[in-house]
Amino acid sequence: MEWQDEGTLIGSRPHGETSAIIEVFTAQHGRHAGVLRGGASRKVAAMLQPGSQVTVNWRARLDDHLGVFQAEPLRSRAGLMADRLALAGLNAICAMLRFALPERAAYPLLYGRTQDLLSRLDGAGWAADYLRWEMLLLEETGFGLDLARCAVTGSREDLVYVSPRTGRAVSRGGAGDWTPRLLPLPQGLLGQGAMSGTELAQGFAITGHFLLRELSALHHGRQLPEARARLIDLLARESS
Repeated sequence: MEWQDEGTLIGSRPHGETSAIIEVFTAQHGRHAGVLRGGASRKVAAMLQPGSQVTVNWRARLDDHLGVFQAEPLRSRAGLMADRLALAGLNAICAMLRFALPERAAYPLLYGRTQDLLSRLDGAGWAADYLRWEMLLLEETGFGLDLARCAVTGSREDLVYVSPRTGRAVSRGGAGDWTPRLLPLPQGLLGQGAMSGTELAQGFAITGHFLLRELSALHHGRQLPEARARLIDLLARESS
């Protein structure tokens, strides 16, 4: 079994004395792991930074084997290391991909949006893009939210809440006595552009609730990655 693809390195760990097991989020083969021989060397380790763009050749005797990678660097994102917030964003993206995606399932739309987001990390104003990326991550893994109309009245107007049970939007008039139990819906999440610090916090509360509820069972109750919490904390400090 053999294939070639391009992808973003999202994780690595030592394997034996000289090798590493790397995880790459690829365009056509999704999140895929394999052994990289010589991955423990200083020369190769420089390529194994999170976010590095690589071309990979994967080979195994059988399709369900771990297999072996050959990798060539395409683009480094080492420049983000000097920016604390950008580095936190990069680490959160890689951690969430490892947490949320099943192995060896292709997500071409998510892959493209991930590349767009990674390319924006060296600029400003990408926090709302990251939040919308988490929304897409939910949708692509089968847990998309329905924010188009009120779950109670069917109205498209004055949508200000999200049901924590169904993931559907609820209007102010439709909330009624359930208001205290609903999640605030930031208006910026319904459109494009910048979002205030309060709106970002509300948005992360929504995505975090559903990511944890829907995906933690697949990880035996494990919490969301700490890298995500660190990013949210930094963003809150930046906006305060």
